[in-house]
Amino acid sequence: MSRMHVDWTRCDGRGLCVELLPETFDRDEWGYPVSVRGEREPGIDAGAHGRAKRAVKACPRLALSIVDTDRR
Repeated sequence: MSRMHVDWTRCDGRGLCVELLPETFDRDEWGYPVSVRGEREPGIDAGAHGRAKRAVKACPRLALSIVDTDRR
């Protein structure tokens, strides 16, 4: 299984990840992404993996990454 990781030292709350992955992220009151399920590193459903990769590439601050939890 894969999970989304947000590097909080880089993120500035532009919200592109929220737009690309609305089933994974929502915005807090300052515009920063938060998991819709309350997970620290939200899981990525198989159907959303392509959009997750797109969100990683599109993040203007390079704050997103995909973590493969099977390799930990």
